Amino acid sequence: MHTVALAVTDGMLPFELSLACEVFGTDLSATGIVDHWYRLDLCGPAPVPAGRFRIEPDHGLDHLPHADTVIVPGWADIDVPPPADLVDAVRAAHHAGARVASLCTGAFVLAAAGLLDDQRATTHWAHTRDLATRHPRVRVDPDVLYVDNGRVLTSAGKAAAMDLCLHLVRLDHGSSTANAVARRLVVPPHRDGGQAQFVTTPVPAPGNHPLADLFPWVLRRLDHPLTVEDLARQARMSSRNLARHFRSVTGTTPLQWLLTQRIRHAQELLETTDDSIDAIAAATGMGTATTLRRHFHRTVGVPPDSYRRTFRSRTRSQR
Repeated sequence: MHTVALAVTDGMLPFELSLACEVFGTDLSATGIVDHWYRLDLCGPAPVPAGRFRIEPDHGLDHLPHADTVIVPGWADIDVPPPADLVDAVRAAHHAGARVASLCTGAFVLAAAGLLDDQRATTHWAHTRDLATRHPRVRVDPDVLYVDNGRVLTSAGKAAAMDLCLHLVRLDHGSSTANAVARRLVVPPHRDGGQAQFVTTPVPAPGNHPLADLFPWVLRRLDHPLTVEDLARQARMSSRNLARHFRSVTGTTPLQWLLTQRIRHAQELLETTDDSIDAIAAATGMGTATTLRRHFHRTVGVPPDSYRRTFRSRTRSQR
C-alpha cells in the first residue's frame, strides 16, 4: 500500500492539512472507486494546534523517510524559518527516495532543505517574490498552479493545493479515479498545472457565466475538429471576446483549454479501453496518431503507448 506521510508541525496552515487528509486519508476502497487506497500517516514531533483543533501525530518526523510520498502543508509565517528538525526530516525523506510535495507556502520548507535548488517551483502568488529573494537558486514561477519535477512537486496556494493532490492521485491511480475523487469532493476534476494562479474573476458556479453552456457542448464534441471560431460561434460572441472570457474564467486560452480536454480524454481511453492509438486520435479530435503522439508526449511527458503500458502495469501491481 502506498504510504503518504503528512508533516504536521506547529506553524502549519490548517486548510492545507485538512485538504490533504481529506484526499489521502479517506479510505475509498469501500466506495468502489478503487480497490486499494493510500495509507496516511501524520508525522510530527508533538501534538499540533490547528486552528481550534488539536492534531495528534501517529509518528515522529523521523518516520518521513519511510513513506512513499511526503506532503508538507503551507507554512503560516514565512518570516520565521521552518524548524530544523522538519527541514532535516524532509531532506532525509527525499534522499531515501520519497516523492516530496509542498502545498502553498510549504515550498519554503522544501527550499530550506535544498530540494528546490536549480529547480522550477511555485508557491502562493503573494509570496513568490519572497521565495525567489530568500532562495535565489530556485527558479520561481509565479504564474502556475503547480509544478511537477518528478520526485519534487510544489503547488500554489489554497485551491491549487487540491489541484496538486488530485494530480498525485491521477499519477498513482489514473484519470478516471482522480475524476471520481473530484466528483466526490465536488471540485473541478482537472485544472492543468500550467494554468494561471490568478484570474480576473473567481471560477463561477455552472450557469452563472458566459461560457457555462459552451463547456459541456465542447466536451460532448471532442471528436470534432473544433476551432476557436467554432467555439465563438456557439457562444455567440467574437473570437476576441471569447478569448477574454476564457482568460477570465479559466486563466488560459480557448485552444490550450481544448487541447487539455483532448489529452485528458485520451488518458482515460488509454486507461480504460484497448482501442488503438488511431481510434483514440479520432475519438479525441486529434485526427491522426502522429498528432496525438506529438501533443500527448509534450503534455504528459511520455508517448501514449508508454503511458498505457505504465498505467496497466501500475494498476495490476496495486490489485
